[in-house]
Amino acid sequence: MKKNIIAGLAAILLLASCNKDKEILNTLNTYNTSMEAKGYHFGDKLELPKEVTENAESVTISFGDKETKDLTIDPKFFTLGDNAVTFNIKTKGGEVLNQDATINVFAKNPEKNIAYQIVAEYPHDPKNFVQGFQVEGNTIYESDGQNGSSQILKYTLGTTTPLASTKQAQEDFSEGSTIVGDKVYQLTWQSKKGYIYDKSSLKLLSEFAYPNVLGEGWGLTYDGKSLIASDGSKLLYFLDVNDPSKLIKYIAVAGSSQAYDQLNELEYHNGFIYANVWQKPIILKINPANGEVVGTFDFTDIAKQNTKGSDDVLNGIAFKGDNMLVTGKNWPKIYEVQIK
Repeated sequence: MKKNIIAGLAAILLLASCNKDKEILNTLNTYNTSMEAKGYHFGDKLELPKEVTENAESVTISFGDKETKDLTIDPKFFTLGDNAVTFNIKTKGGEVLNQDATINVFAKNPEKNIAYQIVAEYPHDPKNFVQGFQVEGNTIYESDGQNGSSQILKYTLGTTTPLASTKQAQEDFSEGSTIVGDKVYQLTWQSKKGYIYDKSSLKLLSEFAYPNVLGEGWGLTYDGKSLIASDGSKLLYFLDVNDPSKLIKYIAVAGSSQAYDQLNELEYHNGFIYANVWQKPIILKINPANGEVVGTFDFTDIAKQNTKGSDDVLNGIAFKGDNMLVTGKNWPKIYEVQIK
């Protein structure tokens, strides 16, 4: 009889312990879900519910191959945007509980809506599936995509007749491009390599492999020191201009209330990175030091005039002096806008 009583008490204690563990995890999940939309800023402290802290001997957070017991949103540990983490709780009863969560980190300052006005329109060849777009003087350098019709070309702004061009192989889908001195660098989408051309003739000079962290090639620009590439994620990658296979660093991009991914065509101008968001009629103005979006351009009205399907979207940013040139895939026009 005594053995049965002891066994019964043990079962009750075990059930109580399991229920307490479940309660801890449910409370933590409710907290994490409520904070996912609200988000955090760098320097914020995670205020975990008492149900968690009063029953925990320790709490750590794992993120990739890193782990911390500091519950402060530290830029050395977290990035802007979404962070897929795991909470590890060691209870006072000796149990180890784990729960996956998403910690969203947003910029502290709201991004500004940047006003502009159209001051000029130029013709653009609607056959060109624009992936990379820049201007130097009065010459447009453009990288066009699609397997079988990918190319790098240049032409005088106001015309559509190429001054020089080089076709890519059938297997290449050309993407972003940028000018570096007397050369033009160009990415490919999934071929895991880029090309370097002579700027004058567009003759192919060499090619380079991507660093492994760069999954695909999307956008490309140059800040005077490093190449900056996008791969369709929230990340921007800084590459060694003398060896583009070498990654220098990366930053994540977010605004004050949302993370941005699908970063595509890029341009660097006067200390800021400008990024098109694929399939959205907006361009972001990004602080390259920390990835914070400081401003947005809304080109909805221009895009509506030129977008008929899912492919012919806004995808071209260049600067002509302080004015911005914008165009898109298969658009018949290039727009020059004055920023107010």
